[in-house]
Parts: sequence; C-alpha cells; structure tokens
Amino acid sequence: MLVLLILLSCPPLSQAAIYDRVVAFVDTQAITLSEFEEQFKKTTALSPRSTEEEVLDTMVNRILLLKEAKKYRIEAPTSAEVLKEYIDLKVRSFIRVSDSAVEDFYKKNTSEFGGREYEKVRGEIEAYLTEKMLNEKLKEILRDLRKSAYIKIQLK
Repeated sequence: MLVLLILLSCPPLSQAAIYDRVVAFVDTQAITLSEFEEQFKKTTALSPRSTEEEVLDTMVNRILLLKEAKKYRIEAPTSAEVLKEYIDLKVRSFIRVSDSAVEDFYKKNTSEFGGREYEKVRGEIEAYLTEKMLNEKLKEILRDLRKSAYIKIQLK
C-alpha cells in the first residue's frame, strides 16, 4: 500500500520538469545553471559591473586551476585553500621583483606617494609589482591550460 501511495504522489514522467541544466563543460566537469546563478549573485554583490561571461570565465578558470593543483597532489580543507597553496607553490615562489624595478617604479610615480620617502613605500611597491607579475603569470598559465582543455560554453 505504501508503494502505491508513493507512486501515486509522484508526477507522471511525461510531466517531469527540468530544474537545472548544464551551462558549461570543462573537460569532464559540468557547471550547472544553479551553480552559475549562485556565483553570479555573489560576484555582482561585490562587483556590480561583472558580466555573465566574466563570471562564467572565472568559474572555468577555477576548475582548470583546481585540476592542475590535483596533479601536484595539493590538498586542503577547501578549494580556496587548494588554489592559494597551488598559486603560492607553483607561481608566487618563482616571482622576484628586483630592487631596480622597485626604484624605477618609485621614480616614475613619485607624485602618487604624497611625498613619502622611498624607504617608507618600498614594501608597498614591491607587493604591488609582485601581484602584477603574479597576475600576468596566472594569465599565461590559464591560456596554456585552456589550450589543452575541452571547454564548451552553453550559457544562452
């Protein structure tokens, strides 16, 4: 009797609705519409000018970097920590900003430092240049990862 009640309470297969769909494939991993919409809401709350394409592109990049991190057997409690560890070990550790680059930046942008002396802003400049080089290197890595990955976008 219980089975009959369960069967009767379920809608017929012909009336089944699709509640989610795939908006992108990255190799063997899918990004669903619900995952995308959730990430889009979070992103636009922080950066209202973000487009759907930018958010989806970021999600694809994250999958590619996590896949690469797994190749190096990097593990951590969260995917954000895995990404940070991968970036620190495989990218940031190879970035070196020379003293001359820091000095050149200071000389070219002296007016931006409100009269502060070189020694007081040296650390800020070095951090800025390191992040700039890190972003350039990550873009290069992602270009290479995208070349060798199967990516299919079905957003619209």
